[in-house]
Amino acid sequence: MTGHETRGLGLAPATAGDYRELARRRLPRQLFDFLDGAAYDELTAGENRRAFDRLRLRQRVMCDVSQLKFSTRVLGQDLALPLVLAPLGLAGILARRAEVQAARAAAAAGVPFCESTVSVCSLEEVRAATAAPFWYQLYIMRDRGFARDLMARAQAAGCPVLVLTVDLPVMGARYRDIRNGMGGAASAAGKLRKTWDLLSHPHWLLDVGIRGRPLGFGNLTAAVPFARSLPQFKAWVDGQFDPRVTWDDLAWVRQHWPGRILLKGILDADDARLAAAAGADGIVVSNHGGRQLDSVAASADALPRIVDAVGDRLEVLLDGGVRNGLDVVKALALGARACMLGRAWGYAVAARGEAGVAHMLSTMRAEMAVALALTGVTDVAALDRAALLDASP
Repeated sequence: MTGHETRGLGLAPATAGDYRELARRRLPRQLFDFLDGAAYDELTAGENRRAFDRLRLRQRVMCDVSQLKFSTRVLGQDLALPLVLAPLGLAGILARRAEVQAARAAAAAGVPFCESTVSVCSLEEVRAATAAPFWYQLYIMRDRGFARDLMARAQAAGCPVLVLTVDLPVMGARYRDIRNGMGGAASAAGKLRKTWDLLSHPHWLLDVGIRGRPLGFGNLTAAVPFARSLPQFKAWVDGQFDPRVTWDDLAWVRQHWPGRILLKGILDADDARLAAAAGADGIVVSNHGGRQLDSVAASADALPRIVDAVGDRLEVLLDGGVRNGLDVVKALALGARACMLGRAWGYAVAARGEAGVAHMLSTMRAEMAVALALTGVTDVAALDRAALLDASP
């Protein structure tokens, strides 16, 4: 492989869209759809992108932009870029030990990696692979004892931030997964189709299916030792989502977590105010990438109201639809402290592993540099709505 060329595919990736296409070609269809798909008709997933497309930057000229500053501070941690690699469930089925590869790329770029509860690589494996501190994502499970044990393991691994995902009291229906038989019972013909789908992607089969073993359930292995297949594992996980969780449960989490707590899945200003009142350190404006409730607001559309409501009390991050450095600049102009990247790093790691994630992050930095220079802003901390057309304070 020379430079960023991808042998056999005739494509030198330059954008997240390029990495998406490479991932689509490389991955078995059922796995690509698992990464790429969303809930129901996938309207919100598409709207996450269109919301950024509707925003227009305000170009300014004749400004001294010879020195640009990209660094910021989020939840007590210095970041070289206002980016975080979001938790991505079962990323290790996309590339060999994908969580480790992504954590290394994030550390090299000076940004946090967030380990998913539903990972292939365990907390301890990621900790052993990188010296940089990484964040940990948790659901409040029905089995509170196991959730408490996971928090203890994350503390032992040196994780400074707990990302508490709050928008899964129930699981949204992702029809692509249903059509592909992911996580459910399949007929004999369906099993044959799934098997052929895997066998017809020999590069993935060798790199992930064989060399990437053990393809276990990472941090949850101790809880589901009986699980020998994705359907069995999915059944356990789905049963652990707790619809009884309320704001009172945040106090229970605080009892067992001494570090910073970031609530991911806030989409309404009233919920943002409740998060502040309940003692969260920050929130992530997110609709779970459109993977939960379809037809809700795009994250970028919801962001300004939430920043106006709690931006002086909480650190506000954005997740959903971010694919390039211009999106990051727009989100920061709307008031976000930083952006989380989910599918974007999933595509990159599936296509080219650690090198793909590193290249994606460096490309985003270059895109941010152009956007800052041509809006006349020299420091990401100085971005505000004046950098956008028709969005001034």
